[in-house]
Amino acid sequence: MRILFSASGTRAAPWIDGLREALPQADVLEWQPGAPAADHAVVWAPSQQLFDEQPGLRAVFNIGAGVDALMGRRIAPSTLVVRLDDAGMSVQMAEFVCHAVIRHFRELAAYEGDIAQGRWTYRKPRLRADFPVGVMGLGVLGTRVAQALQQFEFPVLGWSRSPHAVDGVRCFAGPAQFDAFLAASRVLVCLLPLTAETENILNRDTLGRLRPGAYLINVARGAHLVEADLLTLLDSGQLAGATIDVLREEPPPAGHPFWNHPRIALTPHTSARTLREESIAQIAGKIRALDRGEPVAGVVDRSRGY
Repeated sequence: MRILFSASGTRAAPWIDGLREALPQADVLEWQPGAPAADHAVVWAPSQQLFDEQPGLRAVFNIGAGVDALMGRRIAPSTLVVRLDDAGMSVQMAEFVCHAVIRHFRELAAYEGDIAQGRWTYRKPRLRADFPVGVMGLGVLGTRVAQALQQFEFPVLGWSRSPHAVDGVRCFAGPAQFDAFLAASRVLVCLLPLTAETENILNRDTLGRLRPGAYLINVARGAHLVEADLLTLLDSGQLAGATIDVLREEPPPAGHPFWNHPRIALTPHTSARTLREESIAQIAGKIRALDRGEPVAGVVDRSRGY
């Protein structure tokens, strides 16, 4: 069995060493043009040339939860595209989103600003019932986030393309229920996969349907958000603020308004990082299952894009 590794912006050696240790029977190589035919590939944002040269791949494993970078590639219909189910990312995402929600709800940024200017101030405590949190996307990450938010007694809503049921979460599904979901949310968390249908879904129209003074948290993909629309809604007061972990261009260019906007908390795409050891263990387990002829979780429906 031969496995190729190709991950843009990632050091190959630790991944290759880990895959060799987990699958000692495999020949694991870093992909180079002209590489010998392989059975599997482990990738992040790979070149189209890899797939052009490797039409016989049984499976390609994406070392991240989002597979949008693969959906633009021409991959043989017989090749399975497999994403990570969790691999330690869901707990990271839950803690990041909970921190962002609580920081906004408790007005901690305002307190920090006052302290920095030598002011000792208090604000009237706010009611959690007045801050329903809407989670867009109820996959593995979105479900874990929704469950974590419940522990802090926020009302939690969820919206997804197809119906889901999550205990304690008021669930909405499909285009017919999207407006009602937005109207009921005061904090909006985007955890959707990026597809043709979800690109630019965070825009002046949709964000304008949230409760007045709403707060946006985007931890999915930068292309979900129309950045100019966010700035307009912040300036008008329709939105109170935003936590932005993902952008269309990363890092943003010098002078980008998100760098220093007083109502935007900007972080460098760090809400849920791929954990190498956990990911290798999961990928190795799936390769062994495929070799036994067993089905594996995380197979992407390419017609849907996730």
